[in-house]
Amino acid sequence: MIKGSACLNSLRKLNPQDRPQERLEKLGPAPLTDQELLAMLIRSGTAQRDVLALADDLVRQAGSLAGLLRWDVSDFRRVRGIGKVKALQLSTFVEIAKRMMRGERTKNLRFETPDVVWEYLYPEVRSDLVERVWVMCLDRKNKLIRAEAVTSGTATGSLVHAREVFRPAIRHGATAVIMAHNHPSGDPTPSAADLRVTKKICKAAEHVGIDLHDHVILGELENDPNEVGYFSFSEAGLL
Repeated sequence: MIKGSACLNSLRKLNPQDRPQERLEKLGPAPLTDQELLAMLIRSGTAQRDVLALADDLVRQAGSLAGLLRWDVSDFRRVRGIGKVKALQLSTFVEIAKRMMRGERTKNLRFETPDVVWEYLYPEVRSDLVERVWVMCLDRKNKLIRAEAVTSGTATGSLVHAREVFRPAIRHGATAVIMAHNHPSGDPTPSAADLRVTKKICKAAEHVGIDLHDHVILGELENDPNEVGYFSFSEAGLL
């Protein structure tokens, strides 16, 4: 059996029975190292670097296998030997993993308090350098139907229109929504623009007949003056 460090070796130098595919066929996926599992997804290397070396680079640069959950296509493209097609494939695997985890986490979860919103979305936005606006579409029992990122802004601000908030809600048959966006600074204190946008969305909600339960600004615990990591317009009495 090969150990984790053996992934640094050339694939050609390994005995046939020690190669990832042969080990997977014989042992199943559980005994494989993180690098071996990635190698099975990448499938092939380049003339200069084999698939195990590429997989090792991915894990090392991301810090861990879990660190890849924060990567997008551009991050994968920066790794030498990962081209456009492989980057698209790997980012697809990442999204599948996220959706599987979200589905498991939210199976019986009710989105009735802002801390639940923060805990759900924080893994998605904790490494973002730009603002993103999320719409959480809820059913009558406040269970999540779908969460969608509807806009992505600059490092200093993000604008969202009512049509962008309520389009996914209408499409998925939601009876209520929670809007959320992150502050890359980590301080969730609302800006004047945040206040104005919230008022507009609140008025629009009345016209379309879909409740706006809350607007939650996502930040970091260590950068929040209130030390909770988020700001809730509902809790603050601003809805």
